[in-house]
Amino acid sequence: MSLVRRSVFNPFADLWDPFDGVFRSLIPSVASSDRDTAAFANARIDWKETPEAHVFKADLPGVKKEEVKVEVEDGNVLVISGERSKEKEDKNDKWHRVERSSGKFMRRFRLPESAKVDQVNAGLENGVLTVTVPKAEVKKPEVKAIEISG
Repeated sequence: MSLVRRSVFNPFADLWDPFDGVFRSLIPSVASSDRDTAAFANARIDWKETPEAHVFKADLPGVKKEEVKVEVEDGNVLVISGERSKEKEDKNDKWHRVERSSGKFMRRFRLPESAKVDQVNAGLENGVLTVTVPKAEVKKPEVKAIEISG
């Protein structure tokens, strides 16, 4: 039995389709494993700004902290990358469905000048990666009153 990967929920997936595979050779498409990798490669990340920091959150279920890298490159580009390993196949196993995606992912974010890139903090808890980038205090411009003569 071959391993079938599906990345989108389809309630009709278990029904027989007489046209399944007929047009696949005519229409160039991305291979199934490449689609799954692409789905994971575009890992969804939330970015919110608070008065104190920029906070990034990514759902990375099944990814260990050793499989994730958080870096700052070029002075102000936050890079979040990693890889979710594919489960090893055993010839004695009988797979009925594989829907979880695997592969490498990488996201880059250009941080504003107010970001304190030397104080970035990252943590992975319950499958959620949280990266906090503190913000420098915004200095208020110094106002000097000028006396008007005359």
